[in-house]
Amino acid sequence: MEINFIVYLIITYLLGSIPFGLIISKLFGKDIRKEGSGNIGATNVTRVLGKKAGLLVLILDMLKGFLPIYIAKYIFDTKLVSLLAIASVIGHCFSIFLKFKGGKGVATAIGVLLALSFKAALIVIMFWLGVFLVSGYVSLASMLSASISWVIINFIENNIYYTYAAFIIGLIIILKHKDNLDRLLKGTEYRFLHK
Repeated sequence: MEINFIVYLIITYLLGSIPFGLIISKLFGKDIRKEGSGNIGATNVTRVLGKKAGLLVLILDMLKGFLPIYIAKYIFDTKLVSLLAIASVIGHCFSIFLKFKGGKGVATAIGVLLALSFKAALIVIMFWLGVFLVSGYVSLASMLSASISWVIINFIENNIYYTYAAFIIGLIIILKHKDNLDRLLKGTEYRFLHK
């Protein structure tokens, strides 16, 4: 594996590791890890700091997934791009800056998916939005969307490497939502709509 790819892989992981939720919360004089659900993602930031802060974190988390993968498509073949896609989400979920802890990877995964396949990403986003509007649960929408993303990208792109990447990313996201799943089953999960 060429040295250029190794360097790019490390950079992609480090970019994914930037905890924008924590950084933004610090600017507001809070530590998001000690507020709400304790998660550093846009959902908890919105819950604790408001919609504007949450939207900013969402955009930044998406961009750190989108930019390195979008650029990589012009440099590397699809097999290597797929490895970079996984590395980006791993960076967010297991950040070197947070002692290998992190968020749940949804926003970063959306950014990655937009870079891999704009059409597939739009379908997944619309599916996410539909589940969210009906159920009111961000976590449920995220888990269901993660579970079908690989099927959609396989249908749209017919690229085995992108399909594998989406499957692995979806699995990571679902595993990171284990506590949310437990709360959903117990009926104690935080509900954004239809309270």
